[in-house]
Amino acid sequence: MTTLIYILIGIVALIVILGVVAPKTYDVSRSIVVNKPLAEVYNYLKFIKNQDQWSPWAEKDPDMEKTFTGTDGEIGFISAWVGNKDVGSGEQELTGFKENEEVASQLRFLKPWKSTSDAYLRVFQEGEATKVVWGFTGHNKFPISIMMLFMNMDKAVGGDFEQGLSKLKKVLEN
Repeated sequence: MTTLIYILIGIVALIVILGVVAPKTYDVSRSIVVNKPLAEVYNYLKFIKNQDQWSPWAEKDPDMEKTFTGTDGEIGFISAWVGNKDVGSGEQELTGFKENEEVASQLRFLKPWKSTSDAYLRVFQEGEATKVVWGFTGHNKFPISIMMLFMNMDKAVGGDFEQGLSKLKKVLEN
C-alpha cells in the first residue's frame, strides 16, 4: 500500500512539473512575397471566402460543408466548417482590420479538440511587391500544454501555411 501511495505522489509530482515547464503559448507564422500592389493584396485577403481558392485545408477536404453568417469582409462575419478527420470542424470569425496592414480573425476549433486561436494576415510593402505574413497565436491550457512538450506546433502547421501562401501567390499573380 505504501508503494502505491509513493507511485501516485510521483505521478502527481511529474504532472505538476510538466505543467509548469510546458509551453503556455504558441505563435506560428510564415511569409511570402507577392508581386502585386499592397492595396490589391489586402483587399483580396480581407474576404474569408477567398481562402477557399488557396487554403491547404480546402484541398484536404474538398467536400467539407461550409456555412456563412454575416457579410464577408466585415467584422463579425463567420465561416463555419464541418470536414473530414484532416480538417475537423470549427469556425473563423473576422475580428478586426487595420487598413492595408492586417486582417484579424479568431479560429474556434471544435473537433478533433476544442481550442481557440487568434489568426492574422499581415501585409507589408516590399518595393513594388507585397510581403504577406500568415499566422496564428494562442494559449495552451492545461493539460493540452503538457502535450505541447511532445508536439511542435510550428512543424505541425508551418508546412500548411507555406503551401497555402505558395498557392495564394499563384492565385494573385495570375
